[in-house]
Amino acid sequence: MTLSFFWYPKCSTCQKAKKWLDSKELPYNAIHIVENPPTQEQLTQWVENSQLPAKKFFNTSGKKYRELNLKEKLKEASQAEMIEWLASDGMLIKRPIVTDGEKVTVGFKEETFEQTWK
Repeated sequence: MTLSFFWYPKCSTCQKAKKWLDSKELPYNAIHIVENPPTQEQLTQWVENSQLPAKKFFNTSGKKYRELNLKEKLKEASQAEMIEWLASDGMLIKRPIVTDGEKVTVGFKEETFEQTWK
């Protein structure tokens, strides 16, 4: 099984996740999240599969998130609106996202990767 690894190469968290995947010799396709952002369909599937609320997929520390005042907008937004925003710009998405088509992890916590991908 080859994982899909959505990442931004300059992101230090993504680099740590990549290093972890490499150290475990897990096969993956690295996908640049800004050059090839996930579609609304992919994001919808990930939200469902991860059982996380859509707002957990936002990169809340990102410049774009602050510029668009999404902290306030997310309070009233529907899941469909959130997914539309996420799909519009890869920089809005918390990264990395790793999926095998069923399981999904958002961000990098070593213990979560150990439990999910080992």
